[in-house]
Amino acid sequence: MTDKQPEALRLANEYYDDHWIVGTKLWCRETVEELRRLHQSEREGWRYANELEQERKRLHEVNAGLVEAVKAALSDDQPYIEKCKTALAKAQGENNG
Repeated sequence: MTDKQPEALRLANEYYDDHWIVGTKLWCRETVEELRRLHQSEREGWRYANELEQERKRLHEVNAGLVEAVKAALSDDQPYIEKCKTALAKAQGENNG
């Protein structure tokens, strides 16, 4: 997401600066403040969405490791114990690599 000021906020600020009628100016100030609040809320929402996406990717990777460990455990392949230990440690957060 870009840090560029939204067009609606820019226009509201411009309108606020150009209109000096007391009642209109008060209404404009409240409108501009609400646009600023909404803009900040949107930025926080995008940040939170990015954090959730990172967690989703991490959990997908953990799940893939656990699936591979289970597949190995169900096969006759002897190294399955180490695969299971590694996957379990990662799923428990002991190996965030």
